[in-house]
Amino acid sequence: MPNRQEELTAMLRELRLPTMASTVAQIALKASKENLTHEGFLYELARLECEARTQRRIERYLAQSKLPREKTFRTFQWERLSAGLRLQIERLRSGAFVTHAHNVIAVGAPGVGKSHVAAALGHELIQQGHTVLWTSTAALVQRLLAAKRELRLPQEIAKLQQVACLILDDIGYVQQDREEMEVLFTLLAERYEQRSVLITTNLVFSAWDRIFKDPMTTLAAVDRVVHHSVILDMAGVESFRATQARDDHTPSETGVGAAAAPMP
Repeated sequence: MPNRQEELTAMLRELRLPTMASTVAQIALKASKENLTHEGFLYELARLECEARTQRRIERYLAQSKLPREKTFRTFQWERLSAGLRLQIERLRSGAFVTHAHNVIAVGAPGVGKSHVAAALGHELIQQGHTVLWTSTAALVQRLLAAKRELRLPQEIAKLQQVACLILDDIGYVQQDREEMEVLFTLLAERYEQRSVLITTNLVFSAWDRIFKDPMTTLAAVDRVVHHSVILDMAGVESFRATQARDDHTPSETGVGAAAAPMP
C-alpha cells in the first residue's frame, strides 16, 4: 500500500494535479473515518484541486493586471455617491458588461473617485475569471508608439486584445500629437464591439477634441467608445481630497485644532 500511495502521488503530479497529490493521503484518511464512498472520496479531491487552481489563476491575473491593490470596494466610500450612481456601479459588479464587450466611462473632476471605482471593478472582474489590465493612458500610448517604431504595432494590439477589460486611467490628461492620437484611435477601433474598455476622464465628450485634435477623428472615437457603454457621471460628487482637507482644518467639538485659550 505505501508503494501504491507513492505511485498514485507521482501519477497525480505527472498529470499536473498538485493539490490532489499533496492531499490524497489526508483525504483517504478522512474517507476512512467518515465512511465516504469512492465517489465522495474522488469528489473531495477534485473539489480541493479546483479551488486551488482557481486561486492560483486569480493570483496570476492580479499580478498581470497591474491594478492598485488597495483600491477595492472594501476601501471605497460609498456614502459619497448618489443612490443612482451606487445602483449603476452595483450592476456593473456582475461583470455582464465584459461578457457583452460593452464599455464603461467614468467622467468627473479630479478627486471624485473615478480611478478607485475603475480599479475596484477590475478586482471584481478578476475574481470572476476575467483578465484585466490597468494602465495610465499616457503609458499605454508610449507603449503603442514604441511598438509602431519597431514595426510590431499589429502584434502589440493583438496582445492587448487578449485582455478582457482594458482600464485606461486619466485619458483627459493626455495631450497627444497626431502620431499618438492615431495609435490610441487604432486601439479603440480594434476593441470596438470585441473587447471592453473602462475609461476614466475629467473631460466631457465635447472636449475630447483636445485628445484627438481632428474633429472627424474625435467624433469617430467618441462614437465607438460611447456606443454600447455605461456612463458614470460623477460630476456632482465632491472631491475626496477637498473633503478631507476641509475636515482636517475644522476644529472638533472638544476644541482640538482650535486656538488655545489664553492663560488667566
